[in-house]
Amino acid sequence: MMEKKESMLVHVSKGLEEMEGARRATGISSSGRTGGLADLSVVPDSEVPEKAVRRRFTAEYKRRILQEAEACKEQGRLGALLRREGLYSSNLITWRRQAERGTLEALSPKKRGPKEKKPDPSLRRIAELEKITQRLEHKLRQAELIIAAQKKIAEIFQMPLDPKEETNS
Repeated sequence: MMEKKESMLVHVSKGLEEMEGARRATGISSSGRTGGLADLSVVPDSEVPEKAVRRRFTAEYKRRILQEAEACKEQGRLGALLRREGLYSSNLITWRRQAERGTLEALSPKKRGPKEKKPDPSLRRIAELEKITQRLEHKLRQAELIIAAQKKIAEIFQMPLDPKEETNS
């Protein structure tokens, strides 16, 4: 692991002062270089994360960005705002439409996927009663099997099933 980090260190060439655009893209500043460790920079890890995480924006954030977008009157300032925040113009359009509807809920993020259904209390009661019915039916079947076995045993031993029959005979 340490070898990998060491291989990511890159020596900054002295010709960087001439590369104006590369400074911004790489994040390397040419001003204030002192030499030594300042000449070394860590290259960011280019590995793509396993699963992308969907961004969620709060109502407060959306309102702030909409206010900043309204304040951008000069040419190019709106684009700079969008680049700085990592947004698209479609985000602004959607958020403006939501703000026009005038509800705070319209600006808050929505939970994706199927909506949760509230269970009907009568359905829960029906399910409980069905479980009880199944349990009682099972006990009834067991009792019927026991009674049938007792009848067969009584026939084999020629014993009366009812003790009253024995005294009456």
